[in-house]
Amino acid sequence: MNTPLPFDHRDSAHIPGHWLLARLGKRVLRPGGIELTERMLDAAHLPGADVVELAPGLGKTATAILGRVPASYRGVEADAAAAARSAEVIGTAGTVTTGDAADTGLAASSADAVVGEAMLTMQTDPHKSAIIAEAFRVLRPGGRYAIHELALTPDDLDGGIKTEIRKALARSIKVNARPLTRAEWTDLLTAGGFEIETVTFAPMALLRPRRVIADEGLLGTARIVRNVLRDRSARQRVLAMRATFNTHRRALVAIAVVARKPNA
Repeated sequence: MNTPLPFDHRDSAHIPGHWLLARLGKRVLRPGGIELTERMLDAAHLPGADVVELAPGLGKTATAILGRVPASYRGVEADAAAAARSAEVIGTAGTVTTGDAADTGLAASSADAVVGEAMLTMQTDPHKSAIIAEAFRVLRPGGRYAIHELALTPDDLDGGIKTEIRKALARSIKVNARPLTRAEWTDLLTAGGFEIETVTFAPMALLRPRRVIADEGLLGTARIVRNVLRDRSARQRVLAMRATFNTHRRALVAIAVVARKPNA
């Protein structure tokens, strides 16, 4: 039997959007979907690497990482229930511990790759920098930090529009999401000591039918639809999130960045 999801006890009107979607049966909770995750992981060169994943959540990306046959896998998850769920998914193939992404407790220079998806966006700017600093500390020289996040476009997007989008996201997903532009994401990483290797984009189509089917399959999509129809409050939330994404679809994209810790 699966470990209960985080916030399983909360009503659908107040639960954070990503955990609401997970409770409804959605397993891919990344803004760019499985395809962008796969491209990012390929660019991170994981075969034979010691890999650390920050905030593995439900363990979906962990499975993709393990499929690339790393030397080792360790997940660090702040939420105890999510950590337990991830541990169930990976079994004996790796280790998941409960901890803060900005203070993992891992040894310095102990990993060849650090992966984090859809988690920096949810942090304040200072905490983003703290997590990036921790990734830099944990990586060996030449190691890669791979992130998959929500981004704003274009780089010169008006500050008022940025604020409007962030407020709309906070209202609909119940989390103070702070997506950045491509330039802001890469500047944040270079300020943390990294060198940018690759930047890849995908449409932010998390709740579009075609993306849901691609990520979840027909049976998974049918399960999600059934659960949405059974829960009126959840249905209202999902429709509100989808409306927010559609309203700002020209300014919202998914971004994946692979950055490298210099050799010296």
